[in-house]
Amino acid sequence: MLSGKTVVVGVCGGIAAYKVCELVSRLKKANADVYVVMTKNATEFVTPLTFETLSGNRVVCDMFDRDFPWEVEHISLAKKADIFVIAPATANVIAKVAHGIADDFLTTTLLAATCDVLVVPAMNTNMLNASATRDNLRVLKNRGIYIMESESGRLACGDVGSGRLPEPCRIFDETAKILLPKRDFEGKTVLVTAGGTEEPIDPVRVITNRSSGKMGMALCSAVKRRGGKVVLVAANTSIPPRDCDELISVKTTKQMYDAVLSAMGKCDVIIKAAAPSDYFADSAPQKIKSETLTLKLKKNPDIAIAVGEKKGDKKLVIFCAETENLKENARKKLSSKHADMVVANDVKREGAGFDVDTNIATLITKTGETDLPLMSKSDLADVILDEITKL
Repeated sequence: MLSGKTVVVGVCGGIAAYKVCELVSRLKKANADVYVVMTKNATEFVTPLTFETLSGNRVVCDMFDRDFPWEVEHISLAKKADIFVIAPATANVIAKVAHGIADDFLTTTLLAATCDVLVVPAMNTNMLNASATRDNLRVLKNRGIYIMESESGRLACGDVGSGRLPEPCRIFDETAKILLPKRDFEGKTVLVTAGGTEEPIDPVRVITNRSSGKMGMALCSAVKRRGGKVVLVAANTSIPPRDCDELISVKTTKQMYDAVLSAMGKCDVIIKAAAPSDYFADSAPQKIKSETLTLKLKKNPDIAIAVGEKKGDKKLVIFCAETENLKENARKKLSSKHADMVVANDVKREGAGFDVDTNIATLITKTGETDLPLMSKSDLADVILDEITKL
């Protein structure tokens, strides 16, 4: 399955290190060439000999070990790798990677690597949820590093909560998915809208919304992994635009409207993951300084309706963020906007609101609906693309 692929597994100093033995075994059985790099603390939990026996290759722990044929080994190993899997990834190593610290063989090799990287955190719940760790994980995500969510359950310290290392079979599947992605979007161009538009009130103030653009960016990454081309129309986003062949930056809904209608002719699929402002005001030429302010809002053009009326045999996917009557409102939008699919979510549900890394969605088409569990936006992007291929 993984013949010709080189996997470097970085093992950090956590009790879950013992689980990585099974991961290495699975990778070898899939005919991958596996190299294991261990931190000094990791050797306190599992011996290097164990991983050498399972991988068939020498395990490196010491940056200055001279018991091998001469080469700049951290560079040569970085060049060999098709993917670098860090499991278990401790808070310490996550922090080092986020800030470019390279003070041992693992972090030095990782800094020199240009391949895909999969980080699998495992630690105490409070450590995982600490603002420093969450910030560091966001930094890694913004760089395009894959983060596999921890599982919940009883931890080695006795606490119950998130922070458990996922089962080795799941880590293997995630690794294989990155190494051998579907290529079912080859030859297709997908237009994705992302972020929240803004409407000026005066030269200082704007009307906007809480959209972060994370779902749109996840869709761009998924399309690229699956062989497609991406035209990204991006408004305000909390993360930099990435994984697109063409970037069109906009501010207002009218600018997004014009950009989408101009670009849609060369696209096979249009996915409207952005949150355009529904209303705009006539902007004052100077900063408003009055004690009270009354705004007269006007309706912006509906981008989805305009696309739906012109799309022909193109596929149109729209998003529906609601606070009540989710499915009823989503079905109405499916019909009124001539869409092929609606991705509906209740933004009041925990884990499904704006500017989070997860979502809880219902996919609604003309032939049925599918309720999905809480999942990462990256996973949801792949589910959406799977469904598009069936339309």
